[in-house]
Amino acid sequence: MTALDLSTPVAVVGTGTMGQGIAQVALTAGHVVRLYDAVPGRAREATDAIGARLDRLVEKNRLTAADRDAARARLLPAEALTDLADCTLVVEAVLERLDVKQQLMRDLEDIVGEDCLLATNTSSLSVTAIGAALRNPGRFVGLHFFNPAPLLPLVEVVSGFATDVTSATRAYEMSRAWGKTPVACADTPGFIVNRIARPFYAEAFAAYEAQAADPATIDAVLRESGGFKMGAFELTDLIGQDVNESVTHSVWQAFFQDVRFTPSLAQRRLVESGRLGRKTGQGWYDHGDDAELPEPHTAEPAQAPAYVVVEGDMGPAADLIALIREAGIVVREEEEDHGTRMVLPGGGQLALADGQTSVEFRDVVYFDLALDYRRAGRIALSVSQDTASGTLSEATGLFQALGKNVSVVGDAPGMIVARTVARIVDLAHDAVAKGVATEEDIDTAMRLGVNYPLGPFEWSRRLGRSWAYDLLDDLHLRDPSGRYAPSLALYRHAYATEKREGTP
Repeated sequence: MTALDLSTPVAVVGTGTMGQGIAQVALTAGHVVRLYDAVPGRAREATDAIGARLDRLVEKNRLTAADRDAARARLLPAEALTDLADCTLVVEAVLERLDVKQQLMRDLEDIVGEDCLLATNTSSLSVTAIGAALRNPGRFVGLHFFNPAPLLPLVEVVSGFATDVTSATRAYEMSRAWGKTPVACADTPGFIVNRIARPFYAEAFAAYEAQAADPATIDAVLRESGGFKMGAFELTDLIGQDVNESVTHSVWQAFFQDVRFTPSLAQRRLVESGRLGRKTGQGWYDHGDDAELPEPHTAEPAQAPAYVVVEGDMGPAADLIALIREAGIVVREEEEDHGTRMVLPGGGQLALADGQTSVEFRDVVYFDLALDYRRAGRIALSVSQDTASGTLSEATGLFQALGKNVSVVGDAPGMIVARTVARIVDLAHDAVAKGVATEEDIDTAMRLGVNYPLGPFEWSRRLGRSWAYDLLDDLHLRDPSGRYAPSLALYRHAYATEKREGTP
């Protein structure tokens, strides 16, 4: 079965931000759209608000006046649920309460025709549980749009336990016909994006709680080294600390309090204090009218070493070898089976973050993972109390000679970017192994849904198939809580690579 015929009417129940956004998407695709809200007068107010947004699109030359007028004529407020009887699709965007959504679905099932597709835009509840209220749950599907729905392209098409394949296919094709990029997903806590994105926030907060660095420095490292558009602290201030924490808590509870999804105590205190981010003027940062965002820690200029001795191929940091040479620093290479370290003139070592702590080696400086070492504007270095000041100075001067700002953080095993990426890769492999989605759809969802520079599987291929497993395994040995335990799927992935290469 293909997408819905554009000549058929569709309905949106619930006229908040998401409801209005979904209605606008369906409207500009060409449907007659009926808006319903249980609060009298809200549907008409939402109709006016959507009309005003269409006017702004005309002003910006993104919509013609004729198309706007035609769209307005197709947008109709509904006085009662019974006004939706002839719709071929009804999407609910009401209060995130299971009982409310279930009752709405029961009411709709008594009103609409047998061929009407029923959908929920829930981001936190089980699609299966909502659909269980229906006599025919096969026609029920999740359509998770991202806010703002008219602008963001991703739609997670979620199949509940009882959703018919034909219903999921109709929803998928309809999303494409509406100009969106759909991804197919099983009904799992957080679906794709909110499940796999948890480490991006969790590891930043964990580094802060461990006093490895302040929010401004962690955000700068995630942006300027990791390639993320925003850091975790500034992004949650934008989203709203209460909203972000609620999603984290929901996923954690839905996974039976799995330690991998444990919420942050620091974020909990922020929410309890009413510091919710930009909407309250204060979150991790001060967002007052005259406030200036704090600067990240940046090391003072240091002398670059005259040479470095490179042991092995440096793994994911191999591009550094060429950059060091281009900076006029002599590179002496020594063959090692699994080298990811450099020896500095003073005898100290410089190593790519691997999940070990600086205290395990008397004189070592760890450096963080970068999306692209040539383009990275900042590199984080991790040291312990045993690291010689001269070793840190040489490591700092080396990266400064490559044109990078340097942020020195505490002894944080796995650093910031490296352990964040490793955990994202792990959750992605685990999701595929459990039938949540395909590798391609997961990569698409994470790039479009949260604007990651690479999808998890793109990262995995670039970094090497065993890289994430090795780093997490090291972290798990040092923190055996289970938070960093690599999944069985990631283990199989790494082990299969070893077998193919002839490892017994």
